Amino acid sequence: MAYRFAQDEKFNFEIQLALGQVQAGAGDVGEILSTTARVIDGDAESWFTEWTRTGERVRALAEASAARGHQVSARQAYLRAAAYYGTALSTIDGTEDVSRLVPTFRVHRACFDEFAFRLDPPALPVEIPYEETVLPGYLFVPPNEPAPRPTLVVNNGSDGPITSAWALGAAGGLARGYNVLLFDGPGQQSMLFLHGVPFRPDWERVLTPVVDFLCARPEVDAGGIVLIGVSQAGYWVPRALAFEHRFAAAVADPGVFDVSTSWLRNLPDELVALLDGGERELFDRVVAEEMSQATPQERQELAWRAKPYGIGSLFDLFTEVRGYTLAGVAERITTPLLITDPEGEQFWPGQSRRLFDALTGPSELVAFTAAEGADQHCQPMARSLADQRIFDWFAERLPG
Repeated sequence: MAYRFAQDEKFNFEIQLALGQVQAGAGDVGEILSTTARVIDGDAESWFTEWTRTGERVRALAEASAARGHQVSARQAYLRAAAYYGTALSTIDGTEDVSRLVPTFRVHRACFDEFAFRLDPPALPVEIPYEETVLPGYLFVPPNEPAPRPTLVVNNGSDGPITSAWALGAAGGLARGYNVLLFDGPGQQSMLFLHGVPFRPDWERVLTPVVDFLCARPEVDAGGIVLIGVSQAGYWVPRALAFEHRFAAAVADPGVFDVSTSWLRNLPDELVALLDGGERELFDRVVAEEMSQATPQERQELAWRAKPYGIGSLFDLFTEVRGYTLAGVAERITTPLLITDPEGEQFWPGQSRRLFDALTGPSELVAFTAAEGADQHCQPMARSLADQRIFDWFAERLPG
């Protein structure tokens, strides 16, 4: 995208994401741009401080409206506040005090709760049975719609807050009459921050319990469950579909065949050779030396990206990420799958096409371009266009 909001690449993309969420009510342009203007470009502490301040100010507006009985204004402001707290957390690992993560996350989620439970009808808090624990989530049901209904599951990515999942699919689905389920899976948000449960590559072990849960709900048409995988869930969703065949249709936004490509592309050949050769101690030592010379932004980004895997050794981390691949399973997918392919994809370039070419079942690859204002990862500034294409495609594949 030609226009930049910050020179720092991470900051610039996060600002684009924040602006793109405005169409779903999860932000206001003036609040976002005024916050951006106060942030010192590339400074993690400044980013966290200013977005938190905006969150606090907007939360105070929400509380004032709620106290005076203005429920719509309160609901809208709580959603915006939740989004700003979520945006603040994206740099927490580069700040002076990482212990602020959990308290800030709790306020973020409390604001989202206030929004969700003020909808008409209110969202239903749910607990999805999962192994020896539960996955927390929200079930949104359209107003005045007879049950059972088609139901959309939005599977979040590697580090996005729940407000991103709301904006990148959930709001659009609810507006079109779907029930919508949002949940935290292993390594995501509350499951990571509050319970320390890390990622796993075999995501069918996550989504099969989700489908079991939905099929038992009276609101849900078991033959009309659809699925969107956002960001890194562009790997998890196809992986699950190779084993779980009860979804009527699904979207990978974007497609990710091999998660490790975003990790390995910046490694020198000699480090890849150490990884291939199983040289664990030498790999960790060399990478540690390299990171000692890295910029604060680079160290913060590695810490933030590594956190959900719950692995200390960098050799073990890179080895684990290499297991997040669809090699040998993509051909088992029979569910109709739409794959978004944004121009200028910065995290997994070429992966949407690679996934599409590996599929043998019904699939469609849909380009999003800079000319449409829809380039880059997850089309951050063109979410209305993304919703239009995704939900029109769903509608043409659901019976009735």
